[in-house]
Amino acid sequence: MSPPLQHIQTSPTLPAAADVVVIGGGIIGVFSAYYLAQRGVSVALIEKGRIGAEQSSRNWGWCRQQNRDARELPIASKSLDLWEQFAMQSGEDTGFRRCGLLYLSNDEAELSRWSNWHDFAKTAGVTTYMLDSRQAAERGQATGRAWKGGVFSPSDGTADPAKAAPAVAAALMKLGGSVHQQCAARGLELEGGRVSGVITEAGVIKTRTVVLAGGAWASSFCRQLGIRFPQASIRQSILSVSPVEHPLPDALFTSGVSVTRRSDGRYALAISGRARVDVTPQFMRFAPQFVPMFAKRWRNLLPGGLEGMRGGHETLKRWRVDAPTPMERVRILDPKPDLPTIRETQRRAIDLLPELGRAKVTHAWAGFVDSTPDGVPGIGEVPGMPGLILAAGFSGHGFGIGPGAGHLIADLATGAVPIVDPKPYRPSRFSDSAWGKVADF
Repeated sequence: MSPPLQHIQTSPTLPAAADVVVIGGGIIGVFSAYYLAQRGVSVALIEKGRIGAEQSSRNWGWCRQQNRDARELPIASKSLDLWEQFAMQSGEDTGFRRCGLLYLSNDEAELSRWSNWHDFAKTAGVTTYMLDSRQAAERGQATGRAWKGGVFSPSDGTADPAKAAPAVAAALMKLGGSVHQQCAARGLELEGGRVSGVITEAGVIKTRTVVLAGGAWASSFCRQLGIRFPQASIRQSILSVSPVEHPLPDALFTSGVSVTRRSDGRYALAISGRARVDVTPQFMRFAPQFVPMFAKRWRNLLPGGLEGMRGGHETLKRWRVDAPTPMERVRILDPKPDLPTIRETQRRAIDLLPELGRAKVTHAWAGFVDSTPDGVPGIGEVPGMPGLILAAGFSGHGFGIGPGAGHLIADLATGAVPIVDPKPYRPSRFSDSAWGKVADF
């Protein structure tokens, strides 16, 4: 069971029309809708289940620049400022703090990679510090260990996944936007090849612009429109433990286990990269494009089970828009955590930070992390379907860069100057031939 999620009320009526309809109430969807509403755009946010109930509330909560892909670094840097600005402008609490992120290692190769990134980061104006063995031991004194080195990124931080998306949705409604939970989007209406409306289980919303921020569901939704979007999901398991008497690092990464302090004092524990791969029809379809990524991570990726099939989010079937869809049968993806991974995570955490041996496990949960073949999201208008903006495949990075991604999406939807260069995220990069009518399934 995942930690309790902050609840918000659904808007009372579905609008007949809106300037923009956002499909998906995760962190990307809510921030997209929020920045649109800030500009006076009428926006309706559609969520099949609850706001933030899937991966947006099941992640580490890290908001970082450290070790970002060069393509994501600009949007990560912008996002940190936007996390702070959101709190000041909206009065809503996402739990965001620039607590700094600490990385410790005894692996020379890992330290070398961090050092190379540190040199690159300086050229991008990012403040980060390499730590020698003495500095690493001092900052990591709670471990009681010697360390060869580490990294400390003081301007990075964390936000609370249980609070963040609902807080942004609440701010959106203050600006006049509407939020519709338990309301699945079944498909789109088109006129002359252009988006003209969103078909929901509660009726049609007329619109000229749609943002598809469907998370793990995005690829199967695209398939309904004849669009091929390569996406694969892995199932990651996390646990949280009760507060402890002696303070521990707010956010600590090691290759063995990572620890993050939540705003209520609990600690979230996870193993970086450790995940189960649940075989699904969609996974088999796109597997060849993911071979290079999976090959790099094979030591941490384990064979999964039937959780992906039960979820229904990676189906290759077409569904009808006048009947319940898989999204209505499974309102919230809530896969079972992998118990061996949960036990191993707790064991490693106590070994790293003995004080955690006094803590009790409060929750254990899993979530599906939606990925693209290159680990960078697809953000931009879908070629051949004017009015449809895709925002999916955030590859486990979406929570931290949520504000920047939402701002960029609002820029694209309104024709404003983009907050960052959108070219690295263009969906068409997955190959021009991948964007067309599906004819061979």
